[in-house]
Amino acid sequence: MSNLIEIEAAIKQLPVGEIRQLSAWLQTYLDENWDMQIEVDLESGKLDKLIAKAETDIAKNKVRKLDEVLYDT
Repeated sequence: MSNLIEIEAAIKQLPVGEIRQLSAWLQTYLDENWDMQIEVDLESGKLDKLIAKAETDIAKNKVRKLDEVLYDT
């Protein structure tokens, strides 16, 4: 299986239980890659400005509760 079309066709042949296992594995794989990218960005200083801004906002009490942000209340 060397391309996406072949992989998709093979997945369609799997039993539902194996598709669910594959889905769980893929989500774990993506999560681990995301975590590694965050680590790389942190170590490279790419997030320094964002962290400094957040720390400044917290110190000035310019923050909102997460529910307020998510639900625009």
